[in-house]
Amino acid sequence: MAQSIINTGKVLRQIVIGQLQGISEAQMDIQPEGFHNTIRWNIGHMVYWLDKYATLSCGSPSAVPAHYEALFNSGTKPADWTVTPPSKEELIGMLAAQLTRLSELTPEMLTQKLPSPFEMGPFQFVTAGELFNFALLHEAIHLGVISSQLKLV
Repeated sequence: MAQSIINTGKVLRQIVIGQLQGISEAQMDIQPEGFHNTIRWNIGHMVYWLDKYATLSCGSPSAVPAHYEALFNSGTKPADWTVTPPSKEELIGMLAAQLTRLSELTPEMLTQKLPSPFEMGPFQFVTAGELFNFALLHEAIHLGVISSQLKLV
């Protein structure tokens, strides 16, 4: 079961990278009416949070630049940015590096209990696998948002 979750994570990330290939740098920053963020923000948010979940669940050191938190954490938005965000190519590089790290996960790693339960609103995750599974759900939601935004840009 855990191996299938890992495989799903790798397929999902490949879909995200494939989706990005057809998006121009200019399209990355268009904020369609009704949306609070852009495609660039959604991609950066996915990178930031998968890194965060990996740090929380496996204890691996963060592999994203420190300024990603101010750009892409929950509650941030491009309208508030005071620094230049990463380029499409940098974000694709980060997505690809994370895909490589997903390939290093083992089913045994996902059965490990977290040092302390991770709480998000009414939800609580106790094992690395539970948190990783939520990370995939989170990523799929943002992939859907990107697909919706692409129809409008």
